[in-house]
Amino acid sequence: MERPAVPFPPSPWHLTGDMIVSLWRVPVGELPPWSLPSGARPWIMRRRTTLVTFWVDYRPGGVLTYREFLIALVVRHGRRLAATSVAAWVDDERSLAGGRALWGIPKELGAITFRAEGRSTRGELTAPGTPSARLTYRDVLRLPCRMPARAHLLQQSSDGTRCRVPMRISGRPALGRGSVTTGLEDPLSVLGRHRPLFSFALRDFRSVVGS
Repeated sequence: MERPAVPFPPSPWHLTGDMIVSLWRVPVGELPPWSLPSGARPWIMRRRTTLVTFWVDYRPGGVLTYREFLIALVVRHGRRLAATSVAAWVDDERSLAGGRALWGIPKELGAITFRAEGRSTRGELTAPGTPSARLTYRDVLRLPCRMPARAHLLQQSSDGTRCRVPMRISGRPALGRGSVTTGLEDPLSVLGRHRPLFSFALRDFRSVVGS
C-alpha cells in the first residue's frame, strides 16, 4: 500500500542539533542484504567493510525538528569512494517523505529517544519489525572550536537514477566512546556484535543537505 502524500520542505534542508557519529569495520560476510545504487559495491579491505552510524537530534532552528538513526556504508563507485545510506529511521513523516522523494534515502518510521546528562548521551530506536537498538555514548575530550566539513551520499532514486546528495556541516566536536546494543537476531545485530573504531559527537551543528 502506498503511503499518503505528505508535504515536506524543498531542497536544500537547513538543519541544526546534536549528533553522535561512529565508524565501524565489520566482516563483509556479516552485512545484511542491503540494496546499493547501480554500479556501487562495498569498499572492502582485509575482508572488512566500513559502516558509519549517525544518531541525530534535529532541534528547532532548522526546517524540520525530528530524531534520526542512519546507517551509511562506504562504497566504491568507479574509481571513487562514497557513502550510501542503507538504512534509516526517523520519527517524523515529513522527513521520511522528503528523504525518499528528494534523495532516495530509505527512511522508515520509528520511535527514537535521546537523553543527555552531562557528558553522556543515551539513545534508543524501536520500530515495527526491527527490535530495539540502544546507543550509549560519553564525551572524553571536547574541542574548543567549531569545525566545518563537507561530504556527500550516493543514493538511488525510486525511478532507478543515481542521486548525489551534497552535505555541508559545522559544529563543536567532542571525541568520545560509544557502543550500540541490539538483540542477537536483530537485523542490526552486526552493530551489536562489534564495537566502533571510534566515536565522536558534533554539538550545536548547523548543516545544509541537498542543493
